[in-house]
Amino acid sequence: MPQKLKVGLFVTCPVDLLRPSVAEATVLLLERAGFKVEVPPQSCCGQVAFNNGEPEKTRELAWQLIQSFQQYDHIVVPSGSCGGMIKIHYPELFATDDRLPLVQQVCDNVHELTSFLRDIVGYAPPAKTTGLANRTSTSHASCAGLRELGIKQQPRDLLATCTDGTIREMPETEVCCGFGGTFCVKFPDVSNRMVSNKLNNALAVNADMLLGGDVSCLLNIAGKARRAGVELEVRHIAEVLADWVDAPAIGEAAE
Repeated sequence: MPQKLKVGLFVTCPVDLLRPSVAEATVLLLERAGFKVEVPPQSCCGQVAFNNGEPEKTRELAWQLIQSFQQYDHIVVPSGSCGGMIKIHYPELFATDDRLPLVQQVCDNVHELTSFLRDIVGYAPPAKTTGLANRTSTSHASCAGLRELGIKQQPRDLLATCTDGTIREMPETEVCCGFGGTFCVKFPDVSNRMVSNKLNNALAVNADMLLGGDVSCLLNIAGKARRAGVELEVRHIAEVLADWVDAPAIGEAAE
């Protein structure tokens, strides 16, 4: 029997600290696709430091990640934001560094989860999940995943292949939800207007579930829905593809 290819899972800070079920669902999906999954020692990818003008600190964090993940056939990230940081910006950070060849080699193996499942693996489950029966979902295209990695159609195709619910495209799906890391702290009024628009666009297509590929964006949208008293389930697409929709959604209290 041929040896299974090894996938290194980069968990991301928001998943690790706030929604670990996304990592668990990701492992399940990758194992179903036939891979051996490992989670090596890791910390932040450095995106926060990078966006706040600290390239040296970012390089320090980036090099730690490169060393931890260099032995894997593929590196999968359940986040377009962190995936884009690693794949696109790490080579830029090491452009004049002797370590660039290894950095580029590792970054070439980095994939956002839905892109990996659809574009690399051609993933299809043994049977469609039943968790979305009689449900209407819509998808938010997060900024970094869309603009840096071209992630838009991949999650929609996977939903159509793997689930049995109704999927509707909401207006302005490609518009930012207003989180933007420190953007929501620096410009709270603008951020609040943006997430309000995102919530209203989801409701405009009568969606009762909003899905996305970045926990940070989903936390922002779920928080706004909860404060507005709106009944809208917000979930990471990995959880839905794994048929884990009976557990509390993001922002909901555990029973």
